[in-house]
Amino acid sequence: MGKPTGFLEYQRLSEAYEPVAERLKKYKEFVLRLTDEQAAVQGARCMDCGIPFCNNGCPVNNIIPDWNDLVYRGQWKEAIEVLHSTNNFPEFTGRICPAPCEAACTLNINADAVGIKSIEHAIIDKAWEEGWVQPRPAAVKTGKKVAVVGSGPAGLAAAQQLARVGHDVTVFEKSSRIGGLLRYGIPDFKMEKGLIDRRMAQMEAEGVRFRAGVIVGAETTGPGIANDAQEFVSAEALQKDFDAVVLAAGSEVPRDLPVPGRDLVGVHFALEFLIPQNKAVAGDGPNPISAEGKHVVVIGGGDTGSDCVGTSNRHGAASVTQFELMPMPPEEENKALTWPYWPIKMRTSSSHEEGCERDFAVATKEFFGKDGRVTGLKAVRLEWKDGRMSEVAGSEFEVKADLVFFAMGFTNPLGKLLEAFGVEKDARGNAKATTDGVGCYATSAPKVFAAGDVRRGQSLVVWAIREGRQCAREVDQFLMGETVLPR
Repeated sequence: MGKPTGFLEYQRLSEAYEPVAERLKKYKEFVLRLTDEQAAVQGARCMDCGIPFCNNGCPVNNIIPDWNDLVYRGQWKEAIEVLHSTNNFPEFTGRICPAPCEAACTLNINADAVGIKSIEHAIIDKAWEEGWVQPRPAAVKTGKKVAVVGSGPAGLAAAQQLARVGHDVTVFEKSSRIGGLLRYGIPDFKMEKGLIDRRMAQMEAEGVRFRAGVIVGAETTGPGIANDAQEFVSAEALQKDFDAVVLAAGSEVPRDLPVPGRDLVGVHFALEFLIPQNKAVAGDGPNPISAEGKHVVVIGGGDTGSDCVGTSNRHGAASVTQFELMPMPPEEENKALTWPYWPIKMRTSSSHEEGCERDFAVATKEFFGKDGRVTGLKAVRLEWKDGRMSEVAGSEFEVKADLVFFAMGFTNPLGKLLEAFGVEKDARGNAKATTDGVGCYATSAPKVFAAGDVRRGQSLVVWAIREGRQCAREVDQFLMGETVLPR
């Protein structure tokens, strides 16, 4: 805990943002982290709540009260040690995690939750600045070789954990740069990619080998996929050359909307817009899709949709409209019914604040255009009763649209990766692997494991890190007969 009476004395202080007019001119991060003094005061708000529900609200089970207390007392180096004990990459989660820990905070029952995410952000950034984040190579090598397929947060977490206990780890990535959707799916204004690069340098010093531009198992194609591979490695070769294989390839098949006019020019999946933009920021060529001066419609109300909104505004879109199939959620949740679980409530992102008209309970029925290019869409209002959706008679309307982005989520791993390894699928088309009992994360294929979105389906970065860490423990147990890695 922090100060015993801190939650009574201090108000929650959220991180500040640069002004909208300034941040729209660039693709740099614009969140201003708390000062050391501000973070200490926020840490003081952590209660002696007896049962810290935030620990279980956090998928990686961060020991949150401990590092809140350490920050309050100015013991920053100890704070990063506690934080790193459960989370390999707090600079990622401190920026892009939605913070389910804060929803579970005991103080959140009848007041503002402790600003856990902002404190985490402050701890890790200070740790990098002070030089406290150093490589931790294994003292003894095991002689065992592990291949990790996919370099998103699950793959990186698994690779780092396995390297630190002495295994020789090689990470394979289909794109030309390491990071998966951390690199290509999340805009730089939310998370700059230098954060990935410095972790890569640390991991290379720990013995991890990175091989980018490599297709593993089967040809991988898909809408907007950053597939610029120059090399192919078969599943058989990996199974022969490595003692274990971890599949952490993510879930990148986007949901489509097969309505009339779907094939008009200007109707795209979100990643067809976001991936080239991240490449453009990295200096890898211009984005072929420009929203400058155009009326943009984003279909889908989640984080990917928000990223399309923010990127369109930076392009200089004439207008941005976002449709959501579900009804507008309440401004505030009923905490007596939802706490300590993640509540459904109205969430307005920084991208929405930069300029966006949001409309709820809307279904798109048709796209129309001129000379083969989209110029608008037809939609209808929806009514929800008892969990069932029906169209409201006479509620049809049209919206002007020069660009349309589908941001309705992702369903499955790409291509035939799982088939190439002979991995059995679950009912949703993901890798079938349990997280309970004996053989956690092990697939039906010999010595092949699966972690992250390729196993659980589309989820959060923090869940991917959790799965990567836990999978690494199971791989180490499989290879050595015992393990010292934490769950």
